[in-house]
Amino acid sequence: MQAFYSDKFVLPLPPGHRFPMAKYQLLRDELTLHLPQVRMVQAPEATEGELALAHEPSYIQAIADGTVDPKILREIGFPWSEAMAARARRSVGGTLQASRVALSEGLSANLAGGTHHSYAHKGGGFCVFNDLAVSARVLQAEWGRAAGPRRPALQVAIIDLDVHQGNGTASIFKADDSVFTLSVHGDKNFPFRKEASKLDIALADGCGDVEYLSVLENALQELENRFTPGFVLYLAGADPYEGDRLGRLKLSFDGLMARDRRVFDWCFTRRIPMAFAMGGGYGHNILETVQVQLNTYRIAAEYWARWQASRG
Repeated sequence: MQAFYSDKFVLPLPPGHRFPMAKYQLLRDELTLHLPQVRMVQAPEATEGELALAHEPSYIQAIADGTVDPKILREIGFPWSEAMAARARRSVGGTLQASRVALSEGLSANLAGGTHHSYAHKGGGFCVFNDLAVSARVLQAEWGRAAGPRRPALQVAIIDLDVHQGNGTASIFKADDSVFTLSVHGDKNFPFRKEASKLDIALADGCGDVEYLSVLENALQELENRFTPGFVLYLAGADPYEGDRLGRLKLSFDGLMARDRRVFDWCFTRRIPMAFAMGGGYGHNILETVQVQLNTYRIAAEYWARWQASRG
């Protein structure tokens, strides 16, 4: 299974910064050690033209040349630098390239990404550009060019299971019926001003495994009742974990594995190709965040093998 990574994902930050940047290298190391069937591939930078399918050109340019409004930078939470801009482009490029691979292999991944708080005109919440939105739009455009006018447009579902609501993604696609946005998130968590997804499910603080998995099952059923996706983008956030500093939910390792298995199985049984990104994870113990993510990859590798066997 191909997974996209770049050393650029690890951005130098000021001492004491609260974003756990080290998790990307730790996850890469764990995957190399424990899951050799996951092949690391260099994440490319998204081009300005690709970014412009989901973002305003003036915002893209401001990130590129460092003229971004200081207020927006405060919302993003990262200081501007050339490295920050390059990291943002590669974070998008990783999910986009994983999406292209998944169309032929059934499943692929980005070790970073999940930047769902970024709007068309601004970033926020450690998110500069929205990799999910750009990937959906580019995939649809490429599908349309290859398919010709007689083939139906590619329908994309975004299943966002980060503990924080995907407000930027919801805003970008609010008037786009070709993309179904589903967000299962903490009700009283960031962002405190939420946007309307096609389907939002807000959970109370302290929600545990049993309730969460029941809610997820109902959400997937409603998604299927209302939409027929040809492709899925999955945000497999680690932050619903009970040991997360920012999550406020109480999912166990086993509960999160059951969550992931259900999403992978839902796509596989319907033969819907899927790319996934890791999103948030802010454990009191960063190694537990990485363990949640490693578990996601273990399950993904199983389903990738099933995809290949089904095509053989």
